[in-house]
Amino acid sequence: MQNQLNILSESLDQKIQVLKQIQQCNERQTEALSQDTLDLEVFDKEFDQKDVLIEEMVRLDDGFDVLYESLARELQDKKAEYAEQIRELQGKIADVTELSVSIQAQETRNKKLVEDYFTRTRTSIRQNRQSSKAAYDYYKSMSGMAYSTSRIMDDKK
Repeated sequence: MQNQLNILSESLDQKIQVLKQIQQCNERQTEALSQDTLDLEVFDKEFDQKDVLIEEMVRLDDGFDVLYESLARELQDKKAEYAEQIRELQGKIADVTELSVSIQAQETRNKKLVEDYFTRTRTSIRQNRQSSKAAYDYYKSMSGMAYSTSRIMDDKK
C-alpha cells in the first residue's frame, strides 16, 4: 500500500512538471503571437512540443487512474492510517487542477491571438489584392490609351 501511494505521489509530481512545461510552451506561443510578424517556425515548434507533452499527460492520467481505482477501496478502510499521505496527494491534485485551469485560460487567450492574426492577415491579403487589381486595371487602361492614341495619330497622317 505504501509503495502504491508513493507511485501515485510520483505520478502527480510528473503531471505537475508536464503541466508546467505546457505552460511554458503556451507562454512562448503567446510571445510569438504578440510580435508584429508571426514566426511560424517557433509557433509550430511549440505546437509540436505541446502535442508530445499532452500525450505524456494522457499516459500519466491513465496510469494514475488505474492505480487509484485499485487503491480507492483499501484507502477507504484505512483513512486514519494514511491520513498524511492522503492530504499530500490531495494537495498535489489541487496543484494539478490549478495548473490545468491556468493552461485553459492561456489556451483561450492564445486562440484569440491566433484569430486576430488570421483576421489581420486576411485583411492584408484583401488589401494587397485590391491594390494589385487597381494597378493592373490602371496598366490596362493606360496601355489601351497608348494604343488608341497612336492609332489616332496614324490615322491622321
